[in-house]
Amino acid sequence: DFPNSYMANGNFTQVTEFILTGVSERPDLQIPLFFVFLVIYGLTVTGNLSIITLTSVDSRLQTPMYFFLRHLAIINLGNSNVIAPKMLVNFLVKKHTTSFYECATQLGAFLVFIVAEIFMLAVMAYDRYVAICSPLLYMVVVSRQACFLLVSLTYLYSFFTAVVVSCCVFSVSYCSSNVINHFYCDTVPLLALSCSDTSFPETVVFISASTNLMFSITVVVASYFNIVLSILRIRSSEGRKRAFSTCASHATAVSVFYGTLLFMYLQPQNNHSLDTDKMASVFYTLVIPMLNPMIYSLRNKDVKAALRKFLTN
Repeated sequence: DFPNSYMANGNFTQVTEFILTGVSERPDLQIPLFFVFLVIYGLTVTGNLSIITLTSVDSRLQTPMYFFLRHLAIINLGNSNVIAPKMLVNFLVKKHTTSFYECATQLGAFLVFIVAEIFMLAVMAYDRYVAICSPLLYMVVVSRQACFLLVSLTYLYSFFTAVVVSCCVFSVSYCSSNVINHFYCDTVPLLALSCSDTSFPETVVFISASTNLMFSITVVVASYFNIVLSILRIRSSEGRKRAFSTCASHATAVSVFYGTLLFMYLQPQNNHSLDTDKMASVFYTLVIPMLNPMIYSLRNKDVKAALRKFLTN
């Protein structure tokens, strides 16, 4: 009865393969959605590779701010590559299957990049705080060693979180039901399929998500609170405008990203909808990685100048 399962211990059917429902189950939307998300994925890859290249080769972009921006672009590119290729293939084929281990790998990789993005945005907020509130100490506080340490800790913590959460999610039993109401393997829709007690992994997921969000949001809010106070102390309107422009792009990116994640993970359980989660997931896994290079380049004279110089050469 269950071709993608096997009998474990002779008393229940153990899932060996999952089926992803995708963004939409309507057959007439598959091809149009394929082209929409192909364009989004193409723009994401192009934009983030451009940021990575420019911040690596241009001498004017060798400051801590652009070092962190490069790693944000690497994270956005990684997150998009984990989700988009499989999603695009599923628009074109009838059988939307993914093996048990492929699903676990995708979940782990997704968690690495999404947690890394949460903390990279917090690191970038701290960078802007030091730059505006203590400009004379900037290159001392945010030194080359400090930059490498902050980025290394972000990746190490993200990897640790991904391993712990993935192990918890896949430690429960999945029997018979194997249809994931999502376009990739994520914690909530996976746990909804489990035939065993999911209270422990659900608690781990909630504590991990809420702790990570609250810690990083606290860093961001504290940084911007002090940034606003410092800007208000500047007497000239031109000085205030210049100080604000240095953090406007980051503030925009932070608002969009954290707003989506808070909406997604901190909903009351009785109002929780997997379809709502799916739309929010489209936004922060595919749309935001496409928007970030535009946000940081369109409002940034240095990046635009570096791009013109790169294209000219």
